[in-house]
Amino acid sequence: MGSGIWSTDVYSAAKSFRDASGASAFAHNDSGARTVHDDLNPYGVAVRESRDSDEHPASLAIAVLFDVTGSMGGVPRTLQSKLPDLLGLLLRKGYATDPQILFGAIGDATCDRAPLQIGQFESDNRMDEHLGNILLEGGGGGQLRESYELAMYFMARHTSIDCFEKRGRRGYLFIIGDEMPYQRVKRQEAGGVIGDRLERDIPIADIVAELTRKYDVYYIIPAGASHAGNGEILAAWRKLLGQNVLELDDLDAVCETIALTVGLGEEAIDLDAGLSDLDELGSAAGASVGRALAGLDRGALVTGGGLVAGDVLVAGGALTAGGAPAAGDGRGRGYAHDDDHGESGVTRL
Repeated sequence: MGSGIWSTDVYSAAKSFRDASGASAFAHNDSGARTVHDDLNPYGVAVRESRDSDEHPASLAIAVLFDVTGSMGGVPRTLQSKLPDLLGLLLRKGYATDPQILFGAIGDATCDRAPLQIGQFESDNRMDEHLGNILLEGGGGGQLRESYELAMYFMARHTSIDCFEKRGRRGYLFIIGDEMPYQRVKRQEAGGVIGDRLERDIPIADIVAELTRKYDVYYIIPAGASHAGNGEILAAWRKLLGQNVLELDDLDAVCETIALTVGLGEEAIDLDAGLSDLDELGSAAGASVGRALAGLDRGALVTGGGLVAGDVLVAGGALTAGGAPAAGDGRGRGYAHDDDHGESGVTRL
């Protein structure tokens, strides 16, 4: 997947048609649907692909997965309304040459009808269609946990991305939510939701270690979510992802936060330049984005930043002190490709 070119004119025309006809941008959900849309059903999917082509020779995989339980159900609607802003920053400002974006949604496999929804990596306006096909179920189990681990399992084992496989550059995965993952990928849920037969459950730290070899993974907790600011939840995610847990105090700033995070990771901008770009675009999100990303500026020792020799990189980017650049892409975003990372997910560079 990933062919075609994004057109803001096509997006605007579709929006104008919906406004005039009273149609919903989330037609599948608002039609009264109760099951996953066929295009987003992960069951039996071998891989979702982000591929190079003559049209897009330097593809960059970017995945955005939303928790759609409880108070989080409004986040996809916010992002859909600001999709041109996200693509505008990535493309017109040169943060990424050939971005290919996948949208998906996360629920709770213990109780929801749609615990996992995964679209395709797209370069054109089909990404808007996939986003609009998400079922905003609004369920969840009510125990401060949702099936984030199942989504991470899918992204680790059921995506194939040329940026990593051809060039050793990780893609980006953004998870937007306000609860904790379950502690294991359960074999029964992997079978029932995705169709995989596992011999045993997989501890969460192991699947994160596997995932972060392929993607820079960020967890965004927006203001207004039911559990924003919950210390237990923040601690659980920081244990897994280190500095890549972003507290965002303005829900409307999600698009800008994603775009600037990619720009920082690709070394296309520093934080000051990114905030200037937001000002130039007339965005009011600058202050919120600046606070959320202060720790990810290029001077910080983060997953996307330069490492020094002897550093030990654990799942998600937590570091110990040391010295030499990370192996990989030559621009600070590479993990050493060491398959023997052990159960702790520790890889020595």
